[in-house]
Amino acid sequence: MTTSESPARSTTWLRRFRPAADAAVSLVCLPHAGGSASFFFPVSRALAPAIDVLAVQYPGRQDRRHEPNIDNLPELADRIVDALTHMVDRPFALFGHSMGAMLAYEIALRLAAAGLPAPTRVFLSGRRAPSRHRDDRVHLMSDGEILAQIRRLNGTDLMALDDPDIRDMILPVVRNDYRAVETYRHDPSRVLDCPVTVLTGDRDPLVTVDEARAWEEHTTGPTDLLVLPGGHFYLVEQSERVLDVIRRRLSASGGSAASPSSATGGRL
Repeated sequence: MTTSESPARSTTWLRRFRPAADAAVSLVCLPHAGGSASFFFPVSRALAPAIDVLAVQYPGRQDRRHEPNIDNLPELADRIVDALTHMVDRPFALFGHSMGAMLAYEIALRLAAAGLPAPTRVFLSGRRAPSRHRDDRVHLMSDGEILAQIRRLNGTDLMALDDPDIRDMILPVVRNDYRAVETYRHDPSRVLDCPVTVLTGDRDPLVTVDEARAWEEHTTGPTDLLVLPGGHFYLVEQSERVLDVIRRRLSASGGSAASPSSATGGRL
């Protein structure tokens, strides 16, 4: 497949922390709002060598902190699709958490519309279905209110927020990502045609179980829903269960995702 995105540019967007050249399937992981590729480093360690894990690095953070943020999901999805066409060389699945779930959905739609290989499965974590809109306006809040939101969700090292320099780096990225999510509107005429696995925490303040279940309206493929104990970042404390779900679903999708014994210690 060829696009305008160069292979070198693709490596800016996608990180292979633990290359798995002999894996039968790849898993492309998309972080949450304010998140970075390194969130999925433990996943790559746990799933290699059976699954080749690629983590998306959005601009504006970590080693891409000097690049401008992208504050709308359609453009971000377009750029990631370009990168994927150069980096994914085998059957693949998508795993997105929170904002990453919306991106996974949009990326899969774009691949289908372009006649490119579709994911064998899309894992949608910690996000309500696009048809279950809430009028959230976190991106318009004050810095203090956004910090309170971060603390409420417990999605980052809370002690780091006490450092003014770290806060100054984190806040613009988080505000940007919330703007991207909160201004996004889906096209109800477009649906996926691949299997979907939805995961959510039973105490997530941002997603009800019914809102998570509504993802079944957005694909013609089979959908399964797993509700695990925890809040918005349930997947950290339930990492072993999440990793097991990934292995089992990818194995069922045709990828060889047998778990080596050394992978059982992986943490999200």
